[in-house]
Amino acid sequence: MELGQLKRLLEGVKKGDVGIDEALESLKTLPFEDIGHATIDHHRHLRLGFPEVIFGEGKSDGDIIAIVQRMIEKGENILITRVEKKKALKIKKAFPKAKYYPKPRAITIINQQIKKEGKGAILVVSAGTSDIPIADEAVLVAEMMGNRVDRLYDVGVAGIHRLVSQRERLLQASVLVVVAGMEGALPSVVGGLVSKPIIAVPTSIGYGANFGGVTALLGMLNSCAPGIAVVNIDNGFGAGYIAGLINKVNNI
Repeated sequence: MELGQLKRLLEGVKKGDVGIDEALESLKTLPFEDIGHATIDHHRHLRLGFPEVIFGEGKSDGDIIAIVQRMIEKGENILITRVEKKKALKIKKAFPKAKYYPKPRAITIINQQIKKEGKGAILVVSAGTSDIPIADEAVLVAEMMGNRVDRLYDVGVAGIHRLVSQRERLLQASVLVVVAGMEGALPSVVGGLVSKPIIAVPTSIGYGANFGGVTALLGMLNSCAPGIAVVNIDNGFGAGYIAGLINKVNNI
């Protein structure tokens, strides 16, 4: 339940349009709801400003569908991450409003209009096209949180002129998410050009000595450029969420 829904419910009780028993029925699962295989945090939107996100990996389609059904009954917008295509098709069949994004492997179900609450634009930058699935995950999460998001893809350090030619776009962003695999150098370069917060995302893209993203992770953690925070390997979700929080108007 989001803040607007709770206010409308309480106003309805005050005016006499909603009975006490009806209000109690709506509120009895407000903190959380145990449905057997999952305990859904219905209170998260009120506490954090964004509803619980369903991590699809490792869950069956039946488990996901049961969770989504209960969240939809509460009027929440739904975001499901890391969902393979076969599983996504079954979820879409159960919920015709569901939209599947194949690159980030995510599903959204919009039950109420997303209000634009960002104070500026988030710019998501990727080093290579192989990093785009993780970059797209960050984009989708930030957009679901009510932010305006721009993309700047395939501007890695192997062709640094591509990045430099877009310097104005870098400077105009209020927050940047920079996604890179291989040696993970791109966030350091961007960090030397802008005065805005940067969330660096190492990806598992790279040859053997990349060690599944560990090399990129260590490179970003050891960056000499100031203003860079680093999330875990392939964690586009975490980067998009942090960028969304930084960019929210009420955080000014």
